[in-house]
Amino acid sequence: MIRAYKFLMRPTVGQAQALGEMLRDHCSLYNGALQERRDAYRHMSRTSVKYGMQSAQLKDIRAFDPDRQGRWSFSSQQATLRRLDKAFTAFFRRVKSGDTPGYPRFRGVNWFDTVDFPKDGDGCRWDSTPHDPVTRVRFQGVGHVRLNRHRPVVGRVKTVSVKREGRKWFVVLTAEQEQSERLPATGSVVGIDLGIATFLADSGGGFVPNPRHGRAAAAKLEAAQQALSRFPRVRRDKRTGNHQRAVEKVAKLHGKVRRQRLDHAHKTALGLVREYDFIAHEDLKIRNMSRSVAPRPDPETPGVFLPNGAAAKAGLNRSIMDAGWGVFLTILTSKAESAGREVIAVDPRNTSRTCPECGHVAKENRPTQEKFHCGSCGHTAHADTVGALNVLRAGLVRREAHPA
Repeated sequence: MIRAYKFLMRPTVGQAQALGEMLRDHCSLYNGALQERRDAYRHMSRTSVKYGMQSAQLKDIRAFDPDRQGRWSFSSQQATLRRLDKAFTAFFRRVKSGDTPGYPRFRGVNWFDTVDFPKDGDGCRWDSTPHDPVTRVRFQGVGHVRLNRHRPVVGRVKTVSVKREGRKWFVVLTAEQEQSERLPATGSVVGIDLGIATFLADSGGGFVPNPRHGRAAAAKLEAAQQALSRFPRVRRDKRTGNHQRAVEKVAKLHGKVRRQRLDHAHKTALGLVREYDFIAHEDLKIRNMSRSVAPRPDPETPGVFLPNGAAAKAGLNRSIMDAGWGVFLTILTSKAESAGREVIAVDPRNTSRTCPECGHVAKENRPTQEKFHCGSCGHTAHADTVGALNVLRAGLVRREAHPA
């Protein structure tokens, strides 16, 4: 199995400058390759330029510009061209399927923050000084960079990536390792119901509160973004010191919220994986749930629109995104796979409207957000607990129908 590791790097001032130059030069290569594809399609009878053609030009590009493109790893530049090729492949796939295409765009320096090295030892080397008590990673054109290895890397390192987040630099590794030791069986099963009022309700009657990290930081974010909005939009190299500090403050606040959300998701998922052998959850279509409301034109007055509840839906969308359901489910699935647990997604329709005692399904069974009262048998319970119990039953039925 493949596992990822992320470590904070501690480059010197010169190394940080070299890392920034590496990102800028790879960004320039990406944008140049994108421009070549656009020009070929527009001016050469709609000719398509492929990855192989652009990769074959790298040798000449490096010889023409040895001070910039020639100083970096050849394989990392190939990875940048593959990144562009994947963007075009995804674009054509969306066009074919009728989705919103999303044509690949030029990347600004601030939006190009990762350089990939497809193979350890080719342009980079993990733990390049094994006899040194301080862990280092070596990059071509940068040198040996110290890092904070807070946990051991198990397995053989496959790929290495450099990532910039604000003013911090990280190295991201993927390591191939044998199947990890599975956790001992507990004999317990659970269904979970994700929500906004409470982050998670389980079929046993337990609840995990919703920390609402985004809402807690909303006031500080609003003040920081208002301070940033007072500066005119200029190029990065034309910004004043105050402008740059305002940009970094907004990014720092967003980064803190993101780390808090990830920490909560990891801890909640780990608790479930340790306690239960089988976990059932709703197969939520989060993108559809957080879509904006479509406008309602007034048929009698052209150019006038009727109320459509957009303000209320916008607040709901913010709450959904702040809860981070998608991140949590991804982490839960990954941890369950490593621990040998089973996770199944079930259809969420009517899970909170179906009585677990008699099976009666009705909208009126849930008169409020929290209360469930069956109109047929009179069963009363918390609505989220009822939903989690129905999710568990549907998951067990699906497991029996499709055994692993």
